[in-house]
Parts: sequence; structure tokens; C-alpha cells
Amino acid sequence: MTLSDAQRDALRATLADTFGFDDLRPGQAQAIEALLAGRNVLAVMPTGAGKSLCYQLPALVQGDLTLVVSPLVALMRDQVAALRLNGIAAATINSDLDRAENVAAWRAVQAGDVALLYLSPERLMTERMLDALAKLPVRLIAVDEAHCISQWGPAFRPDYEALGTLRQRFPGVPIVGLTATAEPATQDDIAAQLFGGDAERVVTGFDRPNLALAVTLKDNWKRQVAAFVAARRDLSGIVYCLSRRKTEEVAEMLRADGHTALAFHAGMASADKAAVQNRFMTEPGVVIVATIAFGMGIDKPDIRYVLHTDLPASPEAYYQEIGRAGRDGAPAETLLLYGLDDIRMRRVFIEDEDSEPERKRREHKRLDALIAYCEAPECRRRALLRYFGEDIPACGNCDTCRDPVETLDGTTAAQMVLSAVHRTGARFGAAHIVDVLRGRVTEKTSKFGHDTLPTFGVGADRAQREWQGIIRQMVASGLLEIDIAGYGGLKPTADGAALLRGDGDFRYRPDRIAKAPKAKRAEVPAALDEAAAGLLQDLKALRLTLAQERCVPAYVIFADRSLVDMAAKRPRTAEEFADVFGVGAAKLKDLSEPFLAAIAAHEDVPTDQPARDEPTPSP
Repeated sequence: MTLSDAQRDALRATLADTFGFDDLRPGQAQAIEALLAGRNVLAVMPTGAGKSLCYQLPALVQGDLTLVVSPLVALMRDQVAALRLNGIAAATINSDLDRAENVAAWRAVQAGDVALLYLSPERLMTERMLDALAKLPVRLIAVDEAHCISQWGPAFRPDYEALGTLRQRFPGVPIVGLTATAEPATQDDIAAQLFGGDAERVVTGFDRPNLALAVTLKDNWKRQVAAFVAARRDLSGIVYCLSRRKTEEVAEMLRADGHTALAFHAGMASADKAAVQNRFMTEPGVVIVATIAFGMGIDKPDIRYVLHTDLPASPEAYYQEIGRAGRDGAPAETLLLYGLDDIRMRRVFIEDEDSEPERKRREHKRLDALIAYCEAPECRRRALLRYFGEDIPACGNCDTCRDPVETLDGTTAAQMVLSAVHRTGARFGAAHIVDVLRGRVTEKTSKFGHDTLPTFGVGADRAQREWQGIIRQMVASGLLEIDIAGYGGLKPTADGAALLRGDGDFRYRPDRIAKAPKAKRAEVPAALDEAAAGLLQDLKALRLTLAQERCVPAYVIFADRSLVDMAAKRPRTAEEFADVFGVGAAKLKDLSEPFLAAIAAHEDVPTDQPARDEPTPSP
């Protein structure tokens, strides 16, 4: 089934009149046409590619009710606010609203006054809600952050797994699953669970070339964090930490250095979390120090960096978290601090999880892929995107491209390590193995008689840090594994045993501790002249004021791209304002007056003459 001319005309008209866009982005048209033709769709698009429009536009064109399943209350709240500002009848029913508000929203849905209804999986997948919705004209179902179906697991959010029954509950209603983070195996899993395998896939690629990627070894991590953030003073950023206690500690450290730094974690009261998030979304230059409880659905376009103080759980988690930076398309930076203990810690987390052996196996493989990214000897972006099934040439915008490191032959060194691990019983950690190799007499080497082994002192010519790096890279290469059940002891793998027998080789990168590079600050677009650049700053200030007045994120008022277009075109009338990118009918009516006034005020101030409050020099 193909779209009729009337449907295509309706799409174009709605896109322009409601959203203020002239064209659809790659992938959007394919997904939208498939949904309007009644087919299921799995849409995998990078952050900032406009996934939401894939279901919002069909919802408006075909009418009736569209259900949107979203994992977080904050995400639902912001999306509903953005839709309403565009004149779209959207509503949400969630636990953050009082009963009267939820009842009013449901009555509006029953009356046919709501085009898009946002619900959490837990709210949707109750018999009462499903039975009530079955009596309404549901035309489309959208599952946002669809990778959660595969990656969160039934033990964490069982109602995500239950979404697979929607196709039986609403036969004939097309379903769209949307995500930015699903490699081929996860795509297959989502398709099987959500669609029973029957879905058209729209995959537009994963690359975010404006993100500079970097990984460096932990070496006094507090000092590294302080230096990185100090070089980016007054820029918005996120610092991810593994524990709640660490977020508080780092936020306090950054505040002592003069930054506006706020902690965010799941242990905070809902009101406190909302207050922190609102400040981050509406104020410039705020640094959020957070656990992974913060981020999903945070659509702040001008986040200039994401720093990880600990190794994330998987490439998907890492990609999702760094994807919160640079959504405006301007340069943004990422830095991951990483060490051997991170690997041990993540392995422990996987083994301690209450899940099936097959899920644990998959999680270990995902972690293997992230470790390989951290140890990549060549282009880091290639290593990351290859995991997602995409092959690119060297990017030139990662640390290994900008500052290549030559690999060295470490076969003999690796054999020394493997021998020491074997001779000590394959039950000690890296620190003890390094002591044995370097011939360091300690209480432990003496106690176990390891100071009498043939391998004791054979590596005295290498520094402790060098041996630590070699062992870490041997773990990453699959020559050694960390025995989680054995309290973190190192064990040779089958490949490691083969190398010890002389079968194979091993190359490694000498470790370097990277200094915090200077910030890549977002520059004013080249198309703007000096006067327009000044106007852009005035427009951003106005946007912030309006956002704070309405208690919504700044991007809900206008995206940066709209303000840049506004500053370049300098509209003076409502008709001219309508031609600005992202200005639909509702925003034209609601927002044209204050922005046109700001433009007129800026235009009336001479930029090449002395300011009015300064005396003009006598001739």
C-alpha cells in the first residue's frame, strides 16, 4: 500500500503549518509512510535525528488517538509541553500529577480531545487501562526508548517485556518502536518481542561526528575531573559517576572550584530532582554530577561535554549517555576515565544481577565490546560504530586519530605475566602479580613463597605502571580473565594458555595519561555577521526568560537552529516570522510578538556609533 496524493499533501501541510519544517530528515519519510500504510516500524536513528516526528506527524494526519509509551515521567512532561506549545492536543497520565489532573486528562481522552496520550509501561499495562483504551479509536502506538525492552530485563521493568502483548490487544493498529541505541542483535530482539518479527526497519546510522571521543587512564581521578571541567568553565556539561555518594562528593568539589554544580541521583526526593533538572534545562553553564538515573529524555541542545568517572555498563549505555552532548550539532566533547578495577567492578555487577545465565552471557559480551573500545589502538569512533554494525573511515575527531600511539610487541612480556599467574595459582589480582614480576618483597609474596618462584623479578626492568597497562590490555584482549567468584583473581583464558605455549602474539599500547584539552567552544555560525551574532545572544536570553516563566526547558520554546535562523533573517512582521525554521501556526500566534519586539529593539540600537549614554567626541 502506497500513500495517496491527499495523504502526501496532508503530511506536507501539517509539517509546515504545525511544526514549521519544510522537509523531513533521512529516515523520517520512510518510517512515516510505513506507519500510515498500516505497517509496524522499528526506527533506529541517532540522537537528534527527529525520532519523535515519526509518530507525531502520522498522529495528526490520521486523527483519532495515538498512544506513546515512554519510560520516564520527566520525558513525558517535556514532550507534552513541547507539543502543546505547537498547538497539538497532547496529555499525560502519570504519578507526578494529582488525581484531579489525571482524571481531567482521561476525560479529555474519552471525549476525543487528545491526539497523543503519553503513558509509562507500568501505567499502560494494567488490565483496567488496557480495557478502557480498547473502547477508544486507537490508531497508532509508539514505544519510545525501545531498546529498554531488550536491555533492561524483566527483573527491572517487567512491564516493558509485557509490551509485546500490545499487538494482540490492539490488532491491526501499527506499532513503532524508536531508539538511538540498538546494535543488530538488539534490533532482532526488539523486533521479536514487540512485533513478533513483523516490522519494517528504518536504520539511518549511528555516527555523531560533532562529538569528540576520548578515553584516558585513571590517574588521580579527582584531579582529572577538576582539570577537565575547569577548562570548560561556564559551559553546560554532565559528569557521570557510579555511586550516589560519589555524585555528592564530586559536585561539592566542583562547587568549591567556583562551578555551578548540582548532584542528581535516584535517592533524592522527587521535588529535589525536579528542581535540579529544571535548573539544568533553563540556566546556562550548569554542571550536573549524576548517576545514570539522570539523562534519558534530557533534550538540552547545548550540553558541551559528557565526562564519565567510571566505566559504563555497555556500548549502548555509553552511546546513550554521550549522546546527550552536542544535540545542537555544534562541537561537543566526551571523556571516559578507565582502569582495570572498572572491569572487575562491572563483571561483579553482571554476576550479581538477578537474571538468567543467557542474559549474563550477553551482558559480558557487551562489556567486552566496550573494553575493546577503551583499548582501541586506532580510530576510536570506528571501534564504537563497528559494534553497531556501521563501518566508517578514520574520523579525525577522537584521541587516537588526533594523537596516534604506536603499538609495541608485548609477546614476551605477556608470557611473563601468564607464567606468573599460573605459578601463583591463578587466584591473585594484578597488584600482586606486578609485585612478583618486579621482584618486590612484600608480606604477601613472602607469606606464599612467591619470592622463590622462577618468575620473581623477571620484569624488574619495567615500571609498575607499565606492567599494570600490559595486564589491563591482556584482559581486554581476552588473554586473561578476572575470576569474579575468586574475588578478582586473574586466570589465563584458552587463548592465554596458547600464548604461553608459544602459539600467537600480543601487541600493546604504551599507556599515556592525557591532559585535559582545551574546550571546543561552540562558535557562532559563519553565516551570521557581527550584528546578527549579538542579536542571537539577545534572543537566547529572551528564550531563557520565557522558558523560566512557563517552567519548561528552553528548547521547548525554540531550538537553537530556530534562533540562528531568526537572527540571520531578522523578521520584522508576523508574515516574515512565519518563514523562520520551526515556527508553526501556534508558535507564530503565541511567540511572534516578544521575539519580533526583541529583534526590533536590537535593530534600533546603532552598532557602529557610540552608545547613547556616552558623550559624542567634539569635532
